[in-house]
Amino acid sequence: MSQLKKSWVESANASGHPFPLNNLPCGVFSTATAESHCGVAIGDMILDVTTLEEAGAIRPGEAPVFDLPAWNGFMELGQESWERFRQSLTDMLSIGADTETRATLQKHLVPQAEAEMHLPFAVAEFTDFYAGRHHATNVGTMFRGPENALPPNWLHIPIGYNGRASSVVVSGTDIRRPWGQLKSPDHDRPAFLPSRRFDFELELGAIVGQPSNGPVTVAEADAMIFGYVLLNDWSARDIQAWEYQPLGPFQAKATATTISPWIVTRAALEPFRSPTPARDVPLLPYLEEPGPMLYDIDLAVTLAPKGQPATTIARTNYREMYYSSAQQLAHHTTSGCPMNVGDLLGSGTISGPTKESRGSLLELSWGGKEPITLESGERRGFLEDGDTLTLTGAAHGDGFTIGFGAATGTLLPALKDPYAR
Repeated sequence: MSQLKKSWVESANASGHPFPLNNLPCGVFSTATAESHCGVAIGDMILDVTTLEEAGAIRPGEAPVFDLPAWNGFMELGQESWERFRQSLTDMLSIGADTETRATLQKHLVPQAEAEMHLPFAVAEFTDFYAGRHHATNVGTMFRGPENALPPNWLHIPIGYNGRASSVVVSGTDIRRPWGQLKSPDHDRPAFLPSRRFDFELELGAIVGQPSNGPVTVAEADAMIFGYVLLNDWSARDIQAWEYQPLGPFQAKATATTISPWIVTRAALEPFRSPTPARDVPLLPYLEEPGPMLYDIDLAVTLAPKGQPATTIARTNYREMYYSSAQQLAHHTTSGCPMNVGDLLGSGTISGPTKESRGSLLELSWGGKEPITLESGERRGFLEDGDTLTLTGAAHGDGFTIGFGAATGTLLPALKDPYAR
């Protein structure tokens, strides 16, 4: 197992800090005196790579790649450039860096406490998957009974649907309770109402850093992935139940998708690779993995009612997934579907085998029939106005932690009926 890499930025060496030299996640930030710039987190600081490139201290490409507030231009350079850039920053931020290098970089360090975070990349397309077996089994049992919990194709294919890139927002963005068609069992016709069963989904998002134009292998797909973010795919379960079972792949999922502000690179997660579970049935050859494609990442969700303390309502791990992001990406290309730099793939809800490890309120409260109790004494079947959801994740090495930063959103009340006259 890798050990902590020491940095001259002292806060990066603190035990349990999410942004040590081993991490170097990529984000976009602004301050009271500066517009949005690309930056890399190191300890409690952000290294402004936009100004660093302007000063000529780094040059990832022949032309500037950090002149726009998104990491897409850098991702387009490809894996060799990613590796050179990461190694260069590691050397410059290492405790062994010379005095001149330190002096240069210190001019481009910004305290994270003074920064506002923005979307770290321009989202080209968004695809969400249904690839966690525990989640699919729980949801399928609720909708169709335990004997038909998994669709016939589930053990053979990573099921997914095309979502809305336009609704992807960065952590800290408020979420408005949506309106939609709802139909309760005791009514003959649907009604247009605010969602009453609004939910979260704990996921990991993979960011495509290289394009494709035709089918790719799982190994090639893995190499195309630049990095990962935490992802909350907010879901209106009552709209979903009326639209389609079990996915509800249209308006039920179109309200918002919250991602964490920092892209943790695939390189930073390399020491934490973990295999997918044993298969009940063999996968077709194009989906077979050349090696471990999941990661050992501890995940947690907290819920805080307005004005009340947060309660941890779920803990799980990304290694619980049945299909990896590389498999999902490879499958996505089989029809010849081109993939673009900035495409975002949601893993699907990450649930574990126990009640405490379920990655959605739909599962935690078993469709609202078994509400959970918070530390405040309040109970929740689904989200109420004013609730703040926070997703966190970390991989733990020998004396260091690879963190993502939180993916947080607060649910606001629905607006008045937009069609009322």
